[in-house]
Order: sequence, then C-alpha cells, then structure tokens
Amino acid sequence: MNTDAIIEFLEAVNTHETQSSIIESLESVLDVHGFDYYGVIRQPKASEDPLSLVLAGRWPAGWPAHYMEKKYVLIDPTIRYLGHARKGFSWAEAIPAFQSDPHRRRMQRMMVDAVRFGLEGGYIFPIHGRRGLMGNLSVGGKPVELSQTEMVLFDALAKTVFWRLLELTDPLINEELSSSVDVQLTRREMEALSYLADGMTSNEIAAVLKLSNHTVDWYMNAVQTKLKAKNRHHAVAIAFRLGLIS
Repeated sequence: MNTDAIIEFLEAVNTHETQSSIIESLESVLDVHGFDYYGVIRQPKASEDPLSLVLAGRWPAGWPAHYMEKKYVLIDPTIRYLGHARKGFSWAEAIPAFQSDPHRRRMQRMMVDAVRFGLEGGYIFPIHGRRGLMGNLSVGGKPVELSQTEMVLFDALAKTVFWRLLELTDPLINEELSSSVDVQLTRREMEALSYLADGMTSNEIAAVLKLSNHTVDWYMNAVQTKLKAKNRHHAVAIAFRLGLIS
C-alpha cells in the first residue's frame, strides 16, 4: 500500500502557501498511486458551467470539450451517484445503481467514450459541508485497485485539498460555504416545513396541525423569507442542503 505519500501530504498541506505548491504536491501523491488524471471540482448548480468550478485538474486532451459537447454533465452516473454517497467509490460502482434509469444507455456510452480517451477506471470522492454536497475529487486513468485503507485516506485527502485550495483561490466563496448555518425557525415553522417536504399540501398540513390554511400559509411565507427561497419547492431544497430537514 502507498499510504505514506497520502499521510505526508495531509501532514504538510497547511504549510503550503500557494495553489501551485499544493497542486504539485497532490499530483506527486496521485503519480505514486498510478493515477494519470484527476479533477478537484466544486459542485455546480444547474446554471453553472462545471469547467468554471475546477479548482485543479489534469485530464486527457480533448476530454473536457467532448464531455461538455455531449452534455454528459446531465447524465454522468458518477456525478449523479455522488448524491447518494457518503464516501468514495469506484466509477464502475455507479452504473449498476441506475439499472432502470431512462438515460442508462447514454451513461454507458459516456463510460465507453471515457475509456476511448484513456479513462479506463477511477474513483470519485465526495466533499460534504454544512450545506450539503460541496464538490468532489475524481481520479483515474489506467485501472488501479485501492485498498480499504487507501480509500479512507483518499477520502481525507479529498476533503483536505478541496477546502485548502478553495481557501487560497477564493476566500469569499470559502467563507460562504464553510460558515455556520444561522437560520432561526420557530417550532411551527419547522413542523410546516417538515410536512411540506413529505409532499403534503397546505390543507393537509393545516388538518394535521389543527390550524387554518391561512395560518399555515403565513408560516410557509415566513420560512421562504428566512431561507431566501423563491418558492416552497426552493425552500425545501435549501432546507435539505442546510440539514434543517432530512
């Protein structure tokens, strides 16, 4: 096992003062483990270009352009599976999770294309924060078999390098994403929000809480205001990301 290189990186990462020195050290670790390619990427919103959120990366020539041209970002099984994962997993584990998905053929086509570009195998490690999934570290190239210990260490490496790079490259975004959540909801507002997340209508929530529809709507409007949500669906999405509901 090549665990020493990861441990040394974790011990020294906070002594690096520049983005380039961190990237150089990270790439040395990846080279030791046999990974030719990688990406440290912030989790994009629907309206954001994933390539603009790359904190560091090294990919096969032409792959990023091909990936975007084919709109694989919309169906990438490794990215979609991140939403379910609490720890790192191999790319090969993602496809079986979407057996009945209508986009399964496109997912398989994407994986075949990846192999054609030299991405024959790899792993992806999610980075979570107080606001949910923040980004990921993806590593790949020729097939590499990581031990369970190495998987645990790579999980730690992913989190460490992500936050350190973000701190150096965009301190304002780093502060925004890592700051504590300070949303003060009343008990009734939390109850109404939880029932809304379960798919209940205002009438159903009012019946359960023994309140009028008008009062429930008043609570939900307050929740939307406090969460700075555009509508009720947006309020539920934000609440999930903030860990207010589960």
